Amino acid sequence: MSIGAVRDAGLPRPLAASSLPLAGAKPAPMDGPSPFARLLEGIGREVDHGESVMRGAIDATRAGVTIAPAELIALQAGVYRYGQAVDLASRLVDRATGSVKTVIQGQ
Repeated sequence: MSIGAVRDAGLPRPLAASSLPLAGAKPAPMDGPSPFARLLEGIGREVDHGESVMRGAIDATRAGVTIAPAELIALQAGVYRYGQAVDLASRLVDRATGSVKTVIQGQ
């Protein structure tokens, strides 16, 4: 799964004004995991995939396998995606901890 697909699938869609709950109304129970949980799950899968690709490349070079230039370019693109997924995960954790800290200080 690509990071773009995770981003598109994991974020909630904008709500129409008519679909907003009225004041005092109880929220409907969710059928599955929250959008944030789905986003984190997708990022986790992307990081796991990137790590397995990197381990495979390292193991192949240790075994003496010659990697073609086209495969090296594909590996470079995979490493870039892996780095982007790790960066996104670290930003999410940083923002989440900052939000929790803000809520705790407000109490």
